[in-house]
Amino acid sequence: MAKSVLEVGAKAPSFTLPDQDDRAVSLSGFAGTWVVLYFYPKDDTPGCTTEACEFTAGIAAFAGLDAVVLGCSADSPESHRKFIAKHGLEVRLLSDPDHAVMRAYGAWGEKSMYGRTSMGVIRSTVLVDPQGRVAFLWANVKAAGHADAVRTKLTELQAR
Repeated sequence: MAKSVLEVGAKAPSFTLPDQDDRAVSLSGFAGTWVVLYFYPKDDTPGCTTEACEFTAGIAAFAGLDAVVLGCSADSPESHRKFIAKHGLEVRLLSDPDHAVMRAYGAWGEKSMYGRTSMGVIRSTVLVDPQGRVAFLWANVKAAGHADAVRTKLTELQAR
């Protein structure tokens, strides 16, 4: 992840953000559970829809691995509600409009698209273990197939 201070084994940065229903969600509320925290640029765009739909398709498998899936973007809770309703999503979506949590997780920074450099969300995922430590990081992920890769890594880490 771009300029991330995160390292595997380090304590994951704590946070509290509103979800799609304006309910406060804190990392500490998931103590004892694996957390898949994925960052994505924008609701209802092609890559973000693919990623959210693939995580939704695998939601029962993640639950079977004692894991929750949280998506995070700068979009508002209202935007998240529309996105969820339109695509039948089952993932919980968090709103980080000031990018504070994204910065803490290395998911906000300089990115290049079509030869132009700008600041934005870096599509990335952090796997947090039940003790609240970073278990694995994916930087600059491709949306398609990513949910399966996360599930595979989670299964591998739990087998250790």
